[in-house]
Amino acid sequence: MRKQGKGTECVQAGYTPENGGPRQIPIIQSTTFKYDTSEHMGRLFDLEESGYFYTRLQNPTNDRVAAKICALEGGTAGMLTSSGQAANFYAVFNIANCGDHVVASSTIYGGTYNLFHVTMRKMGVDFTFVAPDCTEEELAAAFRPNTKAVFGETIANPALTVLDIEKFARAAHAHGVPLIVDNTFATPVNCRPIEWGADIVTHSTTKYMDGHGAAVGGAIVDGGKFDWFAHADKFPGLTTPDDSYHGVVYAEKFGKEGAFITKCTAQLMRDFGSIQAPQNAFLLNLGLESLHVRMPRHCENALAVAEFLKDHPKVSFVTYPGLAGDKYYDLARKYMPNGTCGVVSFGVRGGRAAAETFMKHLRLAAIETHVADARTCCLHPASATHRQMNDAELAAAGITASLVRLSCGLEDSADLLEDVSQALDKVEI
Repeated sequence: MRKQGKGTECVQAGYTPENGGPRQIPIIQSTTFKYDTSEHMGRLFDLEESGYFYTRLQNPTNDRVAAKICALEGGTAGMLTSSGQAANFYAVFNIANCGDHVVASSTIYGGTYNLFHVTMRKMGVDFTFVAPDCTEEELAAAFRPNTKAVFGETIANPALTVLDIEKFARAAHAHGVPLIVDNTFATPVNCRPIEWGADIVTHSTTKYMDGHGAAVGGAIVDGGKFDWFAHADKFPGLTTPDDSYHGVVYAEKFGKEGAFITKCTAQLMRDFGSIQAPQNAFLLNLGLESLHVRMPRHCENALAVAEFLKDHPKVSFVTYPGLAGDKYYDLARKYMPNGTCGVVSFGVRGGRAAAETFMKHLRLAAIETHVADARTCCLHPASATHRQMNDAELAAAGITASLVRLSCGLEDSADLLEDVSQALDKVEI
């Protein structure tokens, strides 16, 4: 049987009903699970059998939805988390602990930057941020003997830089560490980073995967290709006995395909408990079933808006990797030939005040911290998601005071263009 298409996987993957069983993934809204003997539960705690004993670690609803996302990304194991932030934290902290170091792209989402630059540094994990356009030599110079991972975003939020996945993967693998890629904006419909060399993929499922602003969530997918034992000295958490879990050696017991996610579940989810609610996982699955239909429309609307803005006299710049002439157009065509995302970033002439004037006159687009939704929404990052950054940090992240992030929804493109046009008319330059 030939490999199923992404559309079929969006609808069908992860769950096959039994004869007479529920057609839709059932919501297992239970904190705990009953067993007939202590011996049976003991085998679960020893990871000798698969099963469920407490939803803080795993839940059947979540696992079925995670399996769908794993199939879409072409991975070998996946898990859901309570948010995209939790997914990125888990993915990094699973292999980089106190005294370790991580190389990361500088143009990542502001919340993730703060997680790395402030919070995880307090936990003893150091980060070096490099420009996504850095040379291979500059990238190599960022590594240290204690580097444990490289992190980047397929399409950065909101700078919309495109990560050269192959370049970052080569550097990571040359130094014996995995590449972690946040694929939230592109989604596996438009890009599958594992096929280009990424080892771990994360998502804020709150965005396009959910697509309707209904449920916060995150996901982690392991590509199952990184050989932890080949670099055993770098990853003792995976290659030596875990004293907190019966001395299990994850890479030995679960192999390349399952070690990372099993450790992340048995250790980090156990201790931090950032589980996604089963009800949220159910809502997420509803969004996933139409992801392959929605993404082309998001991209179509964004391209129409970008083309309108590029020659507008009150717009100083437009950034959209799907727009011909964009700095990242060629790279986007390489990694995302069928479309990028529905988000357009642009500058309003007149700086911060002009950008704020534009936003308050929007009628159809709503001012929200949200992005990648069925409804068009807008944000001024320097005043919101990136307001914790100073001017130098904003510049490194590709953010200016005049930058507006417009997330194009599924409305008629003519209505979006009219709304943007009338709001720009109110700007005085």
